[in-house]
Amino acid sequence: MQDAADDAAPPDDAPLMAAALAQARRGRPSPEPPEGFILARADGTLIAEGFRADAEGTSVVLDALAALGAAAQGTTLYATLEPNNAEEAGVVDGILAAGVKRVVIGSLYPESTGRGGGADRLRDAGLVVDMSMPFGAEARTLIAPWVKHATTGLPHVALKLALSLDGRIASRSGASKWVTGTEARVKVQQLRSMHDGVAVGIGTALSDDPRLTVRDAALLPEDGQPPVRIIFDTKLRLPRSAHVVDTASDVPTWVFGGEGAPDEAEAALVDAGCRVHRVPLTAEGRVDLVSAFTILAADGIVSVLVEGGAELAGTLLAGQLADELHAFLAPILLGPRGRPGAVDWAGPETPTDAPRVVEPTWEVCGHDAYVHGRLAYPEPED
Repeated sequence: MQDAADDAAPPDDAPLMAAALAQARRGRPSPEPPEGFILARADGTLIAEGFRADAEGTSVVLDALAALGAAAQGTTLYATLEPNNAEEAGVVDGILAAGVKRVVIGSLYPESTGRGGGADRLRDAGLVVDMSMPFGAEARTLIAPWVKHATTGLPHVALKLALSLDGRIASRSGASKWVTGTEARVKVQQLRSMHDGVAVGIGTALSDDPRLTVRDAALLPEDGQPPVRIIFDTKLRLPRSAHVVDTASDVPTWVFGGEGAPDEAEAALVDAGCRVHRVPLTAEGRVDLVSAFTILAADGIVSVLVEGGAELAGTLLAGQLADELHAFLAPILLGPRGRPGAVDWAGPETPTDAPRVVEPTWEVCGHDAYVHGRLAYPEPED
């Protein structure tokens, strides 16, 4: 079943579905999808709400229905995600048994996940089932990282760039702090909090010595779990004095190195609390990102924010591995000797062949411009 076309939802549904989406955004339950719900009486009175906080336990909807008992009869369920139709989950059966009368759904499960069809089952059982048209796109965006993870075995990858008007990420001396302003850096903190992992290449790790943490604990999901810090480091050059190594016992830190990197370097990183993965190298002698991403996905990392540097960004774009772009454009000029360019890659032969942001959103962050959206790549020629 596909989402219906742009039919307007009943007026009273909009604030309740918006509240359900706000609930869903409170959790980061990887490797399960984020989901939130509202249970309301026919007059719109809210009687229960909740969200999935982690990957453990039963359905939060089933827990709420069990707690309500007979009070759940005749209610409307606002669910950001279609009730899981997998037999072992028991969600659809629980909704039917509770006497819920109507279900408003934000997004459907892809059939390939083995969880779809819940909306049809509820409708076939006599419930009124509606799709929340005003919030459908938002609900689908919310689970997009999980859908990629569940259907491809790879994490959803967001690429973040901070660059000058002339496309540079550092001055001619190599200084890159700070190209963008305070407001843009706050936005980056928010982006980090929304992902399971934050990654940089070894060049950025050595030149900037970033912490890659979320400074404001209030931005983290309800369970307080910080994103895993990920360093792509072919030769395991990351020093013991690096911030990410020095604090590895407090914040999970994973380093991906090549199979030929020194064993003593791996031992030093492991001794400091890092987790080290050896992966194959590409023909250019770089860490094979597909191999690294496969390991991350298998370990429950659903989404990764890649923050630099230029070589890593170029590898992502050349391999069509980045799913979305977040670019912060500062109103400064660093000159032709500014180094390096924001993306180090051969690039497309023509603008028509370039990856592009689909339906970009432009915002102002202090004095900087911020553009973000889903990346699309040109179709390969036959």
